[in-house]
Amino acid sequence: MGKQKWKPGNMLYPVPAVLVTVADGQGRPNIFTVAWTGTVCSDPPMVSISVRPERYSHQMIEETGEFVINLTTSKLAFATDYCGVKSGKDTDKIKDMNLTMCKADEVKAPLLKESPVNIECRVEQTLRLGTHDMYLARVVAVHAEESYMDESGRFTLEKADPIAYSHGSYFTLGEKLGTFGYSVKKHKS
Repeated sequence: MGKQKWKPGNMLYPVPAVLVTVADGQGRPNIFTVAWTGTVCSDPPMVSISVRPERYSHQMIEETGEFVINLTTSKLAFATDYCGVKSGKDTDKIKDMNLTMCKADEVKAPLLKESPVNIECRVEQTLRLGTHDMYLARVVAVHAEESYMDESGRFTLEKADPIAYSHGSYFTLGEKLGTFGYSVKKHKS
């Protein structure tokens, strides 16, 4: 079999589907779905999200320079989709999806209680890239749900059943294939 050559496009899939919470200058919250997000640097800890300028939440990030990335799970899949197709201009998505907002420690944007991990972020740089603006942000706090800690104190996100997004569909992650370095690990004889 051969390969087809396609025009340049974004084929880096799957990607995390996260719920991003924001607040405007008066503290009014909103929530929206972002699939274009990722780790940028480990020291200092930095992440990115890319947001279309016409999105309702874009102006809130521009105004405050803050947001929270909330990881999603199979239990949050319906809300994740809903918050990606509905606009906060037209409806209160937090109320519609019966989601719970909690006060963050470092930013004014709220945390999503139902999320297993909340990552508080402060924008350090904005890149105007075309259809999307990329916000490079410093991680200023992380919250992890204690119920996903194992007996040794290790966080086990896989127990939360995280979801990913690929070509218009949501997926759970499936089975673990190995751990970092397993390809070179010496086996006991």
